[in-house]
Amino acid sequence: MIIDRETVEKVANLARLELAEDEKDGMIKDMSKILDFMAKLNEIDTSGVEPLVYMTDEVNVLREDVVKQEITTEEGLENSPKHTDEYFLVAKVIEK
Repeated sequence: MIIDRETVEKVANLARLELAEDEKDGMIKDMSKILDFMAKLNEIDTSGVEPLVYMTDEVNVLREDVVKQEITTEEGLENSPKHTDEYFLVAKVIEK
């Protein structure tokens, strides 16, 4: 595939990018380098290589949640400057 100014403009439009004229010339070079690199990767024989899904073979070890310390509502509200019997009172942050 040949990268020209029209291709760069089309990709920029799809990506919702505005490119200056001098940037388009740079993008032609950069996109051509990317395609050349991908062509080199396509030359490599990967028939015996398994796809890499995870970077490690480690299995995530999960544990059960255990409550170690439980506090009452009153204890939780003790240090709050403003509260009712059940809730913290905070300044309104969402307008209707």
